[in-house]
Amino acid sequence: MRCMLTLFISLLLLSGCQQSSEPPPEALASIPWVKTVVLKAADPAAQRFSGTLRGRHEVPQAFQIAGRIQQRFIDPGQRVEKGRLLFKLDTRDLVATAEGAAADLRRAEAALAIATDELQRQQQLVGRQFVSEQTLQRLELAEREARSQVETASARNQQAQNALGYAELKAANAGVVTEVIVEPGQVVGVGQTLAVLAEDQSLEVEVFLPEGSNPPERGYLPLPNGEQLAVSLKEIAGAADPRSRSWRARYSLEGPYPSSLTLGSVVSVRLSQKQTASSHRVPLGALDERGQAPQIWLISDGTVKPLAVEVIDLGEEYAQIKADINVGTLIVALGTHLLTPGMAVRELTQ
Repeated sequence: MRCMLTLFISLLLLSGCQQSSEPPPEALASIPWVKTVVLKAADPAAQRFSGTLRGRHEVPQAFQIAGRIQQRFIDPGQRVEKGRLLFKLDTRDLVATAEGAAADLRRAEAALAIATDELQRQQQLVGRQFVSEQTLQRLELAEREARSQVETASARNQQAQNALGYAELKAANAGVVTEVIVEPGQVVGVGQTLAVLAEDQSLEVEVFLPEGSNPPERGYLPLPNGEQLAVSLKEIAGAADPRSRSWRARYSLEGPYPSSLTLGSVVSVRLSQKQTASSHRVPLGALDERGQAPQIWLISDGTVKPLAVEVIDLGEEYAQIKADINVGTLIVALGTHLLTPGMAVRELTQ
């Protein structure tokens, strides 16, 4: 009987100890539930810019001679093949000049033929001592002068023929006409830009970067189908634009290019900035703005504590922060507005 009484008392004491180790139901209900997430390292920050598709080689088209434009054979946006006729000048003056140069050449050749015949005849007479040496030297000099006149007339005739050929401006390479500046009837000078021909086999994106920014070396161009085209920095202007104070940069696209990319179209590019310090990516709900600085909440042994952070970038769903914390740390992702330092929380099952 005494043994049974002792056993009964021991069971009562053990039951009381177990009940005292668990919080009462009303205390457990006051501990809030929070959603948590494991801290991850952030990808390199990518800035978004609007750019214009350009050809790697954009060549201004111009005549080598001056004249009046007679015909125009191209329109802006038109693709042309190598050797395609672009413009033609009025050739009436050029034809007259070429005919005059040809006539001068024929006259010089006739004078040379007469001087040569006279020299040969006098050389025969010199052998018979009918003509003095001085007379022969004078004839030789006249023959050399006539030959020099032929060479000069021939060069002028060649220049006139070349000018006649320059009256037709043809495409040196295949490409797309991005701009036409002149119209038929307009008088143009030597080297004056008439149109711009861009080779569309190699595309580049032209963007304007803010003053003081370091141009990223690489980035990508998102396509409507979800794919991405890599871009890399090709050149940067040597000085800022005096009006906008922005810096012109060109990024080359790595082909092949889809048909949706056409010269002159406006595209959106993402340029990856080089990170100077480690950063982390957190959901926007993990940021708490109630303090003097943005902060996140760390979870340790069922309680939370705040940690001040520096916000680098804000996106639609995530924020990029910089803080002295290791990747893999458990933080509160939702419900930070209810937390206080040292508060006990319950982790919501994912």
